Amino acid sequence: MSSPMAVADGGVEYPLISVLVPCYNRECYIEETLLSILEQDYPNFELIVVDDGSQDASVEKIQALQQRHGFQFYRQANQGVSAALNTALIHARGELVATPDSDDIMMPGRLMLQASYMREHPEVGCLGGRAVYIDANGKVLKGKRGQMVRGYDFAELLGHAIAVGATVAMYRREAIERVGRYDPRIRIQDFQMTLKIAYLGYRVEVLPEVVSGYRRHEGNLSKTAYKGQLEYDRMAVAPYRDHPAYAAGMTCIVNKALKQSVLSEKRYAWSLLLRLPPWRWNRVTLRRIRHLLFKFG
Repeated sequence: MSSPMAVADGGVEYPLISVLVPCYNRECYIEETLLSILEQDYPNFELIVVDDGSQDASVEKIQALQQRHGFQFYRQANQGVSAALNTALIHARGELVATPDSDDIMMPGRLMLQASYMREHPEVGCLGGRAVYIDANGKVLKGKRGQMVRGYDFAELLGHAIAVGATVAMYRREAIERVGRYDPRIRIQDFQMTLKIAYLGYRVEVLPEVVSGYRRHEGNLSKTAYKGQLEYDRMAVAPYRDHPAYAAGMTCIVNKALKQSVLSEKRYAWSLLLRLPPWRWNRVTLRRIRHLLFKFG
C-alpha cells in the first residue's frame, strides 16, 4: 500500500518512492526484475511499468504479475526509454524516484538503503550505488562492494563523462521536475539526467554498497551499440558546450566509442580520431591508438 505522504513507523518517516520500469522486449527477464522490486522491504513505494512497444511476450508476463500484485501498467508505441520514463512520471506520486532497467535485479534492501541516505542528505539529488554483473541466468560474473561514498560535482561529471547508471540511480523527484524531465530525443537516459541534476547544483553521490545486478546478455551486448551511445552522449553534453570541462568530456566520450571500434571497425575508429584534435588526446586515447595499430578483433 503506497501513500504520497510519509509513513511514520516508530518515529521513522518513509517518503513514497516511485519505482519506474521501462520495458522493451524483455520477456526472458521482466518477471524476475519485477519480483525483485515487489519483494523489497521498504514500506512505502509504488511500482509503475511502461511497455515501450514490445513485440515479444513481455506484455503478457507483466499483465499476469499485475493481476497478482496490482501495480500500475501502461503501454505505448515504441519511442525509447526516455519517453517511456516521461510517461511513467506523469503517473508517479513519489518524492523519490528509482529507474531500474527491465532486465536487471534489484538487490534486497536497496530501496531502504538509498531512501534513508537521501533523507539524511537533502543536498543529494541523484544517488547511485554499486552493481555486479550477472549473466542471463543470474549468475554473478564480476563486481563487488566499494570502499566509500563517492561524491561528484558537475565539472567532474562532465569532464570525465560520468553517468550514474539508471539501474542503480535514485533521484529526488523535485530535481527531475526542475530539469524538465527527460529529453526523449536522447534515448539513453542516465547520462543526460545525471548532468542535468548536477548542473542545478544538487550533489551526485554513489554508495559503496551493491544495489543492483546488471545483466549481460545478447540483447545489450550489440557490437555496434557504441555508435548510438556516442551520438546520444554528444547530445547530452551539447547544452554545456561553453563549460571549461566540455572539451575533456568530449574526449572521454570519443574514447568510449573507440574502445570497441579500434578492434571491430577500424575505418570508423580512424574517422573518430580525425575529428578529435591531437591536443585533446589523453592517455586513454593513446592506448586506443596503440590497439588500433597493433591489435585485431
